[in-house]
Amino acid sequence: MLAAFGATSLVLFLVVTVVILSFYGGGFATIPAYLKDLFGVAQVGAIHGRLLTAWSCAGVAGPLIINAIADYQIAAGRTGADLYTLSLFIMVGVLAVGFVANLLVRPVDPRFHTEPEKESTASGKAAGSES
Repeated sequence: MLAAFGATSLVLFLVVTVVILSFYGGGFATIPAYLKDLFGVAQVGAIHGRLLTAWSCAGVAGPLIINAIADYQIAAGRTGADLYTLSLFIMVGVLAVGFVANLLVRPVDPRFHTEPEKESTASGKAAGSES
């Protein structure tokens, strides 16, 4: 919607931008609980670290992609808001791919939600129970 009408409506652009930015803190706060529900507590720290790394990579790659497309648009003779229309459509496509990918994620089996006991603890219990 914004990609199609953003160039003609500053108010629409501002409203959509504020809504999108308001999601950032909520998403950042709920991700650890979401990961725990999907994958359990055993490896949630490692998974969260990988997610934050991917998020950081996207934070670097996104502006680079948008600037490359804007440079391409400048070379094609476009100016003003027209420089970013293609970028917005591409980012909408990337967002749609991410949404579908998230829908395809399924929780792991609950038996993997906790860390297995270490062998030394298990053998210590077995040795202690024999005496």
